[in-house]
Amino acid sequence: MNGFDSFRLGQRSTAAQWVLSGAFCVLLGAFFRTQVIQHEKFQLKAETNRLRPVSLTAPRGQILDRNGRIIAENVPGYSVKLIAANADSVRATLARLRPLLPMDSAGVESIVRRYRQTPFQPVTIVGDAPFDLVSRLEEHRPLYPGLVVQAEPKRVYPMGRAVAHLVGYVAEVSENDISNNRFPGAQLGTVVGKAGLERQYDNRLRGTEGIRYIEVNARGRLVREGAPSLTLQPQSGTAIRTTIDLDLQRFVDSIWPAGVRGGLVAMTPDGQVRALYSAPTFDPNEFIGGIPAPLWRALNADSAVPLLNRAIQARYPPASPFKLATAAMGLRRGIVKLDTRMTIPCSGGMQFGNRYFRCWKRGGHGNVDLKGAVAQSCDVYFYQLGLRLGLDAIIEDGKLMGFDQRTGVDLRDEKRPIYPGSREYFDKLYGKRGWSPGATTLNFSIGQGENTQTVINMVRFYAAISGDGSAHTPYLVPHRDSLAPRDIGVSAKDLEQLRLSMVAVLEEGTAGASRRYARGLQIGGKTGTAQNSHGLDHGWFIGYAPADKPQIVVGAIMEFFEHGSTVAPYVVRSIARYLVGPEPPPAAPVVVRGPADTVPPGIRAAPPSADTAGVVPPDAQPQIAPAAVPPAAPGAPGAPGAEEPR
Repeated sequence: MNGFDSFRLGQRSTAAQWVLSGAFCVLLGAFFRTQVIQHEKFQLKAETNRLRPVSLTAPRGQILDRNGRIIAENVPGYSVKLIAANADSVRATLARLRPLLPMDSAGVESIVRRYRQTPFQPVTIVGDAPFDLVSRLEEHRPLYPGLVVQAEPKRVYPMGRAVAHLVGYVAEVSENDISNNRFPGAQLGTVVGKAGLERQYDNRLRGTEGIRYIEVNARGRLVREGAPSLTLQPQSGTAIRTTIDLDLQRFVDSIWPAGVRGGLVAMTPDGQVRALYSAPTFDPNEFIGGIPAPLWRALNADSAVPLLNRAIQARYPPASPFKLATAAMGLRRGIVKLDTRMTIPCSGGMQFGNRYFRCWKRGGHGNVDLKGAVAQSCDVYFYQLGLRLGLDAIIEDGKLMGFDQRTGVDLRDEKRPIYPGSREYFDKLYGKRGWSPGATTLNFSIGQGENTQTVINMVRFYAAISGDGSAHTPYLVPHRDSLAPRDIGVSAKDLEQLRLSMVAVLEEGTAGASRRYARGLQIGGKTGTAQNSHGLDHGWFIGYAPADKPQIVVGAIMEFFEHGSTVAPYVVRSIARYLVGPEPPPAAPVVVRGPADTVPPGIRAAPPSADTAGVVPPDAQPQIAPAAVPPAAPGAPGAPGAEEPR
């Protein structure tokens, strides 16, 4: 027998048949597995190669004021996106688009960089396309393969600049945001809140994005829209209702003097923020669809720092408004009463050691009691009260009253005040022999020195002393997990004495000229002048009304405004606007010419009043040219020394 006989051939033939049958079964099984068992998987892969997902932006939830008025909403808008096979295709398409959409090289590279981050998704060319551009692109669409024009909700802020620092703005999430997980669930291209309420409540406002599919060919070029059945509709975000009074917010913006930097906070005694304003401001509507690079550079290079929220992020020496804290410390420790007079009368200053500490009034205030010292803002009185208290007591009681802590308001990036926790603070700052406890005590007693506060923290303190002695956490949106109020440790009897002294500030003291704007309200408050080593001093005023049962507390600082008496009219007008309503139209001025004896009947000529000397009425809207104003340094502590609280 050899290998070619019939028996061997039969065996080989049978073996070959089995091998072929086995191979056929394997192939048949693979085909069955692919075509039947894994049908959906491979169909999805095929569809993925053929269809490209396009994200559908979810409408953000509305932001409303306490009366349901709109602070932020959505309107129909358009975006222009591009599907391309590679970066060179992106550049080529942008070059062809240049007649309709002018773009510099930096803009082109920015789009290419975004494309490389997500090469299989459409890259946004224009985030907020005007209708005329959309019309021209639709007319010439056959010339631009891969171009996708999509209708999307556009965020708008009807009040614009008036609510900028309050509401913030939105923009696309960045790679840094995603790597740090700042916005859980967000992907490149997702629009998120970047500041203000938009940032704080982004998880509630953002909603859930949808998806629609578009068909592309093997080269990645657009063929046609995908089937509507494949579209996943977006889910809109949740609306939030704030505690803001939009009428008051707009009024503050309308009366704020042009060119003046500063901040204002209006709050109820239980912590509801009615207005939060910072100047200079910006228009958040200009950020819609992406922040233009020239605008962003201009805002960041501006010496006035318009993106800084001065109501919660800038720190200033509290100046004379802190004298109410010094007075509260003296009352709670039984050192003084409302009628207590000091040993040394005010004659314009006081000698302490080898230094002479001046009062703001050169001629002095004489022998005043606590009420008169608050009303006239007598530095010499509070120098002596501070010495009676001692530095340790001022530090201890200041911490009890919350001057070393953030308020906890529901906005991001609130700055913590600068307030020493003990004497060791000064030892570390100046060395054990580099500072004088006595001089430091005198400066602290009038709100100067190593003590800087935010506007909102000072307003919270005044809300406590004008109310029941509880410092509530300020909030813009009601929530269940708010912090318990802080008891500042002042009795109801002492609070009543403090309120009487604050009423005297407007009735007979440094803010007397502001009474004409009170419109029948009895208002309490305190003026102040914060020393500024970088230029003119800053003006403070914090007031509340009605004096017997406070409903609103308003505090403001205006940089380089010099005196609190010039700030007081704006605060008083804001209080009256909230409690009384819109202001009556101004009466026509009466012009009197000629000698005094020719004054018509019923019109009495009056000599200039000392109360109104140097006061600029709010109606005059004083203009301060930015170039003439020294650069701001809101975070720097004030230099030691006397201050002028007028």
